[in-house]
Amino acid sequence: MGTSEITALPRLHAAVHPRNPGGGGRSSGELPSGADAPATAEVSSVVPRAAWIRPAAAVFTVGWGANMFASVLQVYRGNLSGSQVNSLFGAYALGLIPALLIMARVSDRLGRRRVLLASLLLSALGSAVILSSGGAFGTILAGRILVGVSAGAAFGPGTAWIKELSDATKAGKATAGVGARRSAVALTAGFAIGPLLSGVIVQWLPAPQTAAYLVHIALVALTLPVVWRAPEPAPAAAGRGSRSSRSGAGPMKVLTSRLFLTAVLPTAPWVFGAATVSLAALPVLVPLGGYGAVGGGIVAAVTLGSGIAVQPWARRLTRRSPAAPFRTGMASVIAGLLTAALTVATGSLVLLLVTAVVLGSAYGLLLVSGLQLAESLAGPQNISTVIAVFYSLTYVGFAFPVLVQVLGKLWDPVAVLVAGSALAVAALATTLIAWPARRTARNGS
Repeated sequence: MGTSEITALPRLHAAVHPRNPGGGGRSSGELPSGADAPATAEVSSVVPRAAWIRPAAAVFTVGWGANMFASVLQVYRGNLSGSQVNSLFGAYALGLIPALLIMARVSDRLGRRRVLLASLLLSALGSAVILSSGGAFGTILAGRILVGVSAGAAFGPGTAWIKELSDATKAGKATAGVGARRSAVALTAGFAIGPLLSGVIVQWLPAPQTAAYLVHIALVALTLPVVWRAPEPAPAAAGRGSRSSRSGAGPMKVLTSRLFLTAVLPTAPWVFGAATVSLAALPVLVPLGGYGAVGGGIVAAVTLGSGIAVQPWARRLTRRSPAAPFRTGMASVIAGLLTAALTVATGSLVLLLVTAVVLGSAYGLLLVSGLQLAESLAGPQNISTVIAVFYSLTYVGFAFPVLVQVLGKLWDPVAVLVAGSALAVAALATTLIAWPARRTARNGS
């Protein structure tokens, strides 16, 4: 960022601050009520069009560190039980969910930059702890929880920052959903590329545990100055009492609204539920021969790559009907779980890749549509909190591979996956309550 961009930052703060004395008109599209159109116009003149890439880089890097364990965990399978390995994969949710809910509010008060810089440092620290663990379960667990705290500190504030900078460079309907899509791509790309490259390192390079984590720590070092120089809006707390603050719905009103309770709440756990069944549970249940590490990385990359590829389709579905991406996503979950059951029953590697594509598509559809709906329901003063709650709900899905592992010992894993598809049918049914057929047809949306 050049000198002209740095000198423009005070103007940026004034422009996006709710008390900006600019005109009184309101822009159309996804801008919340109370956001002034002249303010948006002023911001677009000082914020570089690609400014959103800087916080997206932080989300990507933290996502890399969070999910690279999907491949590295293959190293520990000889010393740890299957349930221990799966619990380590999902253990970072123990740190992530509290951090999501707390750091969203902190970033509103202290600013996005400080929180994302801290999250990057914590992500590197978590990798360093796991690197020095020597394979000890307790130390790896501590490192995974640290990685979870870093992810919780990054994903909610990072998503909000990406949206704010995306809205600042394009006004009106052109911005509808663009922040959510960019955030979803950044997160998913980190989740996909991290385990893929780590799988290559674990499979073929010497000292895989050391090398994989050193690569992530180096990536953090490269990302820190990128985030440091990103333009940032004024902390939302400074706008209390402003017109936009008074006009926006409070977080509890959003979280108890009919759409949130019937569309977001039942489907959000299936975001990572679908993804982790594919990238964590199936590589354990389907033999990969002597290529477990790189094979697991490929499955993760196919799963999450499909999640990225399907997002333009999610946008087209949303234009047809707001219910369409939710219903299509849940239908994909049902189909994916049934295909997963067939994959486990046959041990087919071809079916494994097909299942990864179907469940990955479900992940992408539900992630971007859930983010878009959460952002549209939230006001400017509580968007970070609402996004944090949404992400917290999605991370419930990280328990799914552990449930498949545990219940699969009591019953056949095939039966467990089929039963999971029945639960997905129930979640799909709730979208009929969220958007009744007659209302959807009448509104043409």
